[in-house]
Amino acid sequence: MKYTEIHRDIVEACKAKDPRAQKRLYELYAAAMYNICLRMLNNTHDAEDILQNSFIDVFSKLHYFRFDSSIGAWIKRIVVNNCINYLKKRKLNLFDTDEQIEGEQISSYVEQDQEAVLNVEKIKSAMTQLPDGYRIVFSLYLLEGYDHKEIASILNVSESTSKSQFNRAKKKLRAIILSEENNSTNARPA
Repeated sequence: MKYTEIHRDIVEACKAKDPRAQKRLYELYAAAMYNICLRMLNNTHDAEDILQNSFIDVFSKLHYFRFDSSIGAWIKRIVVNNCINYLKKRKLNLFDTDEQIEGEQISSYVEQDQEAVLNVEKIKSAMTQLPDGYRIVFSLYLLEGYDHKEIASILNVSESTSKSQFNRAKKKLRAIILSEENNSTNARPA
């Protein structure tokens, strides 16, 4: 079976407005799409709202889906676009190319030769502390698999801006993790 054919029967039933099929499609993809929303928006209420709006869009636009890609990829694109549109409506300045990484001695942590012990929870926690532009590009590139050309197109920025935001996000993440590790080490009784 081709990847693009996965869940074809459910999609066809959804196109015919079968509520059980719609529920099943939602159940199959809601958790993964919620995680995308949460990573991009960094707010549980906003993520829940955008997820629901995205599935409304999915079901109302499903007649346009032609199985050129997997249904999961198609849904993901709707979710990502809705997240970006939401952030744009909030008029967030996603990118400031002159922005310096914050001065609170973070650069000294980055330059240290310590290796951060990375695990999923530390990265997730650190990601919530990233500025929106950094977090969005980092999520789209590393976690969602978009390349910089695609990200540039989605966000209506240059490819070099996408690359620089990704590199700054990596540095900032490392600095946050190292800072937290140093703080937890210093907080331990001797």
